Amino acid sequence: MVRRTSGDPSSGTGPTRFGFIVAKTVGNAVTRNLVRRRLKAIAHGLLADIPVGYDVVVRALPAAAQAGWPTLLEDVSRSCTRGVEKAA
Repeated sequence: MVRRTSGDPSSGTGPTRFGFIVAKTVGNAVTRNLVRRRLKAIAHGLLADIPVGYDVVVRALPAAAQAGWPTLLEDVSRSCTRGVEKAA
């Protein structure tokens, strides 16, 4: 899910923020933290591609635990791009 924050994105007042939902269905605590760390690293790399002033919420599905880095990167970047286009 991607939405604009209440601040004015053109003025750069509101930062782009990411939130992650990694439920117990993804796996045990070690697996969930691994998925969360991977998602955070991907989000850090995508910050330059997302305009200022958006809130991005990423929900990890159970398949994320077995997904490799390239698959996660492709899925998250495609979803963020699509979400920003819809929210604009």
